[in-house]
Amino acid sequence: MPQVSLDELIARVRSGYVVSFPTDTVPALAALPEKADLIFALKQRSQDKPLILMGAKASDLWDFVAGDDRTPWQQVAKLYWPGALTLVLPASPRVPKQMNPSDPSTIGLRVPNCAIAQSILEQTGPLATTSANLSGQPPLRTMAEIALQFPDVLTLQSQATTPNIGVPSTVAKWTDQGWQILRQGSVKLEF
Repeated sequence: MPQVSLDELIARVRSGYVVSFPTDTVPALAALPEKADLIFALKQRSQDKPLILMGAKASDLWDFVAGDDRTPWQQVAKLYWPGALTLVLPASPRVPKQMNPSDPSTIGLRVPNCAIAQSILEQTGPLATTSANLSGQPPLRTMAEIALQFPDVLTLQSQATTPNIGVPSTVAKWTDQGWQILRQGSVKLEF
């Protein structure tokens, strides 16, 4: 796997490459949202399993959400972001169809609590992300594992500070009845 500097990783993801970087949960595969199909192909992932749009801060993500009353979502985001929580919300027309090919009406959003990830996302804007692994397999946790499984994915040269905890994010979806937990991770939501 080509290891590159932070600046090169940012330049390459901006030009359409798939990259991997640490987060506060598990290492991510990431690409521009309109290049999300590259991630689906790499992971051999079913089109009915959407990707997450990850941003450096909540304000980077709200334009991707439809609806006038965002109060319930923003309250939860204030409590748990940055952190290991993905919110699945109604998607605005700004979300590329490649992010969720089988149901473009929703989008998963997350702000990681990880300085390296936030630094990358501040410079690239929101990215399509998912865990670094083949679909159906456990998330990979080290750069060596990622190198073996995805030899063409670009990663950072220095991985001295990889704060990930190895547990994927909690995923909560907003429904007409309120929040529904789709996957329990380290964040325990209290409503």
